[in-house]
Parts: sequence; C-alpha cells; structure tokens
Amino acid sequence: MTKFYSITELTREFDISTRTLRFYEDEGLIHPERRGRTRLYRPADRHLIAQILRGRRIGFTIAEIREIIQVYNQPPGEVGQLKLLMKKVEERRDGLRQKRKDIDETIIELDSIEEACLNRMAEIGVTT
Repeated sequence: MTKFYSITELTREFDISTRTLRFYEDEGLIHPERRGRTRLYRPADRHLIAQILRGRRIGFTIAEIREIIQVYNQPPGEVGQLKLLMKKVEERRDGLRQKRKDIDETIIELDSIEEACLNRMAEIGVTT
C-alpha cells in the first residue's frame, strides 16, 4: 500500500504554507492525487517538494526548476537532467561570483568616498 502525505503533514515538515504547495501544483511541479477536495501527496511528490525548496534556496527560478524536472521525463532521462542541473549550477555559481566581485568593488568605492569626505572635512576644520 502506497504511503500518502496530507497537505498538513508536508506544510509542517517543510515549514511552508498550503498556498506554497498549491502554487507548486498550479505550476505543474507536483501532481498530488485528489480524493474529492483532499490532496494526497505521494512519496515522489514529497521528494520533489524537497528538491524544489532546495532549488529555491540556491536561487533557481520556478521556470528553471520546472525545466530540470521535465528533462528527467524525456530522453535521455536522468543523464540529461544531471547535465542540465550541472549547467544551471555552474551558471548560478558564476552569477554569484560576479555579484561578490561587484559587492567588493562597491565596498572599495564606498570606502574611498568616505575617506575623501573625512579628508575634506578635516581640510575645512570640521571634526567628526
């Protein structure tokens, strides 16, 4: 017999709202079984939710997550999914490295502006 999870169990386990789960369903990322108005989530849905949340934590968009999930169901299957995921990870890492570089450069510029302000204030006889 297949184990099902209720929406309440998953919202508690993952500390997310029911609205979030419904959003993932609306986006076609998960496909819970329905019995009347009740949603029943399979272990595969639970696994996908964990992966979706992981993807969101590292900055993937819903569209990127959907693409990664969909590749699994098409040839070449898991191999294609893993290659796509590696490509997305590399792109995300490169983007973060660029942001870090931009932040470092901005901090240097702010330090320079602050120093110039302090020097000018000293020139005109203002103390801080």
